[in-house]
Amino acid sequence: MTPSDEELLRLMRAGDEDAFTTLYRRRQGGLYRFALQMSGSETLAEDVTQEVFMVLMREQDHYDAARGSLQGYLYGIARNHVLRRLERDKPFVQIADEAEETGSATTDRYLAQADPLGELLQSEMVDSVRQAVLALPSHYREVVVLCDLHEMSYVEAAAALSCAVGTVRSRLHRARSLLIEKLRATREQSKEAEERPGLLKTARCFA
Repeated sequence: MTPSDEELLRLMRAGDEDAFTTLYRRRQGGLYRFALQMSGSETLAEDVTQEVFMVLMREQDHYDAARGSLQGYLYGIARNHVLRRLERDKPFVQIADEAEETGSATTDRYLAQADPLGELLQSEMVDSVRQAVLALPSHYREVVVLCDLHEMSYVEAAAALSCAVGTVRSRLHRARSLLIEKLRATREQSKEAEERPGLLKTARCFA
């Protein structure tokens, strides 16, 4: 049978280097994608991924299975390192704070659908979605990345973020609302850009 993450950690603590290699190969891809989706920087994502496993090796006894899965623990370490780097570098322009407090009836109705972000991911250009996610304030960005992109449950995300399940749920609702508004605006701008050349051409005909 395939050993669980927790079993691999137990073997690591006993000095089994192969167990560490197996755990690294199993989880490094997801951790890298999480850091990349949170930061937009490949370099930062690589650094954070390596640091997560360095912390795990140095602090193997800090993990407490009673508080959640090892996967969630690793994502928690990654999240903390990403936020520290972003706070230091501040490379992103976030959505205006006013948007966090406002919403629209249209957006709320859209959010009532089964999988609003899933539909957006299918209908919008991937780059537009990625940029919209990066523009979210970090506390909204992380719940979108964990729950919608990494398909974690509310419980798993709450454990990784060290917050209540209700907090994850409410932040995710607001984050989806902000994403929908951002992507709608991007779509409208793209349509205007596509229509503008035609309008200019028509104007020349009547000049």
